[in-house]
Amino acid sequence: PPPPPPRPDELTTHELGAEGERIAMRLLESFGYDIVAHGWTCPAGEVDVIALDGETHVLVEVKTRLCRDRPAPVSAEQAVDARKRARYRAIARWYLGAVGSEVPLRFDVIAISVAADGICSCRHLRDAFGGDR
Repeated sequence: PPPPPPRPDELTTHELGAEGERIAMRLLESFGYDIVAHGWTCPAGEVDVIALDGETHVLVEVKTRLCRDRPAPVSAEQAVDARKRARYRAIARWYLGAVGSEVPLRFDVIAISVAADGICSCRHLRDAFGGDR
Protein backbone atom coordinates (compact mmCIF):
# COMPACT_ATOMS: atom_id res chain seq x y z
CA PRO A 1 0.00 0.00 0.00
CA PRO A 2 1.11 3.60 -0.56
CA PRO A 3 2.54 5.46 2.42
CA PRO A 4 0.06 7.56 4.40
CA PRO A 5 -0.11 11.25 3.49
CA PRO A 6 2.02 13.55 5.64
CA ARG A 7 0.46 15.08 8.72
CA PRO A 8 -0.21 18.84 8.45
CA ASP A 9 2.56 19.58 10.95
CA GLU A 10 5.01 17.77 8.62
CA LEU A 11 4.24 20.07 5.67
CA THR A 12 6.31 23.07 4.68
CA THR A 13 4.62 26.46 4.82
CA HIS A 14 4.33 26.40 1.03
CA GLU A 15 2.78 22.91 1.03
CA LEU A 16 0.32 23.89 3.76
CA GLY A 17 -0.65 27.01 1.79
CA ALA A 18 -1.18 24.99 -1.39
CA GLU A 19 -3.39 22.53 0.49
CA GLY A 20 -5.34 25.45 1.93
CA GLU A 21 -5.95 26.82 -1.57
CA ARG A 22 -7.25 23.41 -2.70
CA ILE A 23 -9.59 23.33 0.29
CA ALA A 24 -10.73 26.90 -0.43
CA MET A 25 -11.53 26.10 -4.07
CA ARG A 26 -13.58 23.05 -3.05
CA LEU A 27 -15.41 25.20 -0.49
CA LEU A 28 -16.20 27.90 -3.06
CA GLU A 29 -17.43 25.30 -5.55
CA SER A 30 -19.68 23.81 -2.87
CA PHE A 31 -21.21 27.29 -2.49
CA GLY A 32 -21.90 27.39 -6.24
CA TYR A 33 -18.98 29.59 -7.29
CA ASP A 34 -17.17 28.92 -10.55
CA ILE A 35 -13.38 28.91 -10.28
CA VAL A 36 -11.92 31.16 -12.97
CA ALA A 37 -8.23 31.06 -12.05
CA HIS A 38 -5.81 29.78 -9.44
CA GLY A 39 -2.57 31.67 -8.89
CA TRP A 40 -3.42 34.51 -11.33
CA THR A 41 -0.41 36.82 -11.64
CA CYS A 42 0.19 40.34 -12.88
CA PRO A 43 2.94 42.93 -12.30
CA ALA A 44 1.28 43.93 -8.99
CA GLY A 45 1.30 40.40 -7.56
CA GLU A 46 -0.68 37.19 -7.37
CA VAL A 47 -4.27 36.33 -6.48
CA ASP A 48 -4.73 32.97 -4.79
CA VAL A 49 -8.12 32.26 -6.39
CA ILE A 50 -10.44 34.13 -8.74
CA ALA A 51 -14.02 32.92 -8.78
CA LEU A 52 -17.38 33.95 -10.15
CA ASP A 53 -20.26 34.36 -7.70
CA GLY A 54 -23.05 34.84 -10.21
CA GLU A 55 -21.89 37.85 -12.24
CA THR A 56 -19.50 39.09 -9.54
CA HIS A 57 -15.78 38.46 -9.98
CA VAL A 58 -14.28 37.56 -6.61
CA LEU A 59 -10.59 37.92 -5.80
CA VAL A 60 -9.93 35.51 -2.95
CA GLU A 61 -7.04 35.66 -0.52
CA VAL A 62 -6.56 32.30 1.20
CA LYS A 63 -4.78 32.33 4.55
CA THR A 64 -3.92 28.94 6.02
CA ARG A 65 -2.45 28.54 9.46
CA LEU A 66 -1.38 25.49 11.38
CA CYS A 67 -2.66 25.76 14.93
CA ARG A 68 -1.11 23.52 17.50
CA ASP A 69 -3.30 25.01 20.21
CA ARG A 70 -7.03 25.60 20.09
CA PRO A 71 -8.05 28.27 19.40
CA ALA A 72 -5.34 29.53 17.07
CA PRO A 73 -3.34 32.33 18.77
CA VAL A 74 -3.72 34.63 15.75
CA SER A 75 -6.52 34.15 13.28
CA ALA A 76 -5.55 33.67 9.68
CA GLU A 77 -7.69 36.59 8.48
CA GLN A 78 -5.68 38.98 10.69
CA ALA A 79 -2.79 38.39 8.29
CA VAL A 80 -4.65 40.41 5.63
CA ASP A 81 -3.33 43.74 6.82
CA ALA A 82 -3.44 47.22 5.26
CA ARG A 83 -0.39 46.49 3.08
CA LYS A 84 -1.94 43.29 1.71
CA ARG A 85 -5.27 45.09 1.07
CA ALA A 86 -3.44 47.84 -0.85
CA ARG A 87 -1.65 45.19 -2.94
CA TYR A 88 -4.97 43.51 -3.72
CA ARG A 89 -6.43 46.83 -4.86
CA ALA A 90 -3.49 47.24 -7.24
CA ILE A 91 -3.96 43.68 -8.51
CA ALA A 92 -7.67 44.43 -8.99
CA ARG A 93 -6.82 47.34 -11.31
CA TRP A 94 -4.72 44.97 -13.46
CA TYR A 95 -7.46 42.35 -13.41
CA LEU A 96 -10.15 44.84 -14.38
CA GLY A 97 -7.93 45.98 -17.25
CA ALA A 98 -7.68 42.37 -18.40
CA VAL A 99 -11.41 41.52 -18.20
CA GLY A 100 -13.09 44.90 -18.64
CA SER A 101 -13.47 47.62 -16.07
CA GLU A 102 -17.25 47.37 -15.77
CA VAL A 103 -17.48 43.93 -14.14
CA PRO A 104 -18.68 43.75 -10.53
CA LEU A 105 -15.77 42.90 -8.25
CA ARG A 106 -15.29 42.07 -4.61
CA PHE A 107 -12.58 40.79 -2.29
CA ASP A 108 -13.11 37.74 -0.09
CA VAL A 109 -10.84 36.06 2.43
CA ILE A 110 -10.96 32.39 3.27
CA ALA A 111 -9.23 31.73 6.57
CA ILE A 112 -8.31 28.12 7.25
CA SER A 113 -6.98 26.86 10.57
CA VAL A 114 -5.53 23.37 10.44
CA ALA A 115 -4.89 21.32 13.55
CA ALA A 116 -1.96 18.92 13.68
CA ASP A 117 -4.41 16.01 13.43
CA GLY A 118 -5.64 17.32 10.06
CA ILE A 119 -8.99 18.66 11.21
CA CYS A 120 -9.53 22.12 9.81
CA SER A 121 -11.96 24.95 10.26
CA CYS A 122 -12.75 27.43 7.51
CA ARG A 123 -14.16 30.93 7.65
CA HIS A 124 -15.33 32.64 4.47
CA LEU A 125 -15.34 36.41 4.83
CA ARG A 126 -17.40 37.79 1.95
CA ASP A 127 -16.56 41.32 0.91
CA ALA A 128 -13.74 41.30 3.46
CA PHE A 129 -12.51 44.74 2.46
CA GLY A 130 -13.70 47.38 0.03
CA GLY A 131 -11.99 48.28 -3.19
CA ASP A 132 -11.37 51.63 -4.73
CA ARG A 133 -12.12 51.42 -8.42
